[in-house]
Amino acid sequence: MLINNDEYMKVLDNILNCIKTSQYKVMLNANLALMHRNWIIGNYIQENSNWGQGFLKNLSRDIKANFPDVSGFSERNLRDMKKFASIFEEDDIDAYGLAGITWYHHKALMGRVKSKDAYIWYVEKTIQNGWSHDMLEFQIDSNLYMRQVEKPKIQNFEGRLPDQQSELAIQTMKDPYIFDFVQFREGMIERDIETELVNNVKKFLIELGTGFAFVGEQFEVNVNGDEFFIDLLFYHYRLHCFVAIDLKTGKFTPDMAGKMNFYLSVLDDMVKSDLDNPSIGLILCRNENKLVAEYSLKDMSKPIGVSEYKLINDLPKELQNILPTSEDIETRVMRKYDCD
Repeated sequence: MLINNDEYMKVLDNILNCIKTSQYKVMLNANLALMHRNWIIGNYIQENSNWGQGFLKNLSRDIKANFPDVSGFSERNLRDMKKFASIFEEDDIDAYGLAGITWYHHKALMGRVKSKDAYIWYVEKTIQNGWSHDMLEFQIDSNLYMRQVEKPKIQNFEGRLPDQQSELAIQTMKDPYIFDFVQFREGMIERDIETELVNNVKKFLIELGTGFAFVGEQFEVNVNGDEFFIDLLFYHYRLHCFVAIDLKTGKFTPDMAGKMNFYLSVLDDMVKSDLDNPSIGLILCRNENKLVAEYSLKDMSKPIGVSEYKLINDLPKELQNILPTSEDIETRVMRKYDCD
């Protein structure tokens, strides 16, 4: 019997996915055991911390003497185990999926993140996005949790979108967005920044967040013979809707909201299908002008958000040097837990 090439490739793809999945499960189970071991050791250390600093030095030396071929028991690492046990209960390891990231990732979190809620949030995002250790450090240093969770968002999504979509749409917003790969130059206009974003679309998509797919730049819509151009158009596969982005070099003004409202009406009428949710608009400005923006969106019929963005010139010097590597801008890792 002759082998059908298309069917063979499908079978091969399914088997390869199955192998990858099993490898990930083996790694996950090993990591789970490691997390529980580190917590238990850290808890022993915490319970006996009144023995002073010499305790960790002696403990590290004696563990290495008994297990000379096993790494990971330096004085510093033992101190991290103690800190891990002070942040979490042992049951939290399973409850919050803490074994979904490596101990190396956890060390970055323990060294930089102050609140338990933020720590767990970064764990979830690292798993969702497949962040490397360096990318996780970059996201922490860029205050991603504050920009995406803590800071109130300027938007009018409630009442204009279904509840579930409205909540998810708010979660996708950041304030400010950081375009650290774009350097502002004298005389630069919106189109110049737009071109830089498109030229660095992988980094741009990482900053926008999970779920965005690039549709086009200067996306043309024709209304009764008149041409209009949307700066940047995306489709969000989790929100199941188009996202129009209008980019401004100055501060927010009320007419920007009216223009975006028009764009969204045209997209909903001429571009989106019956299967798509209502389109969403995002106006990005160098200065969001918060109160003016809130009043401007109050009575708009379409769902619109307003955020600031920062270019590399706007960042503190210590952040200007913390840029993702080429490894960090690979397409997000989509892990499968079951064989196809």
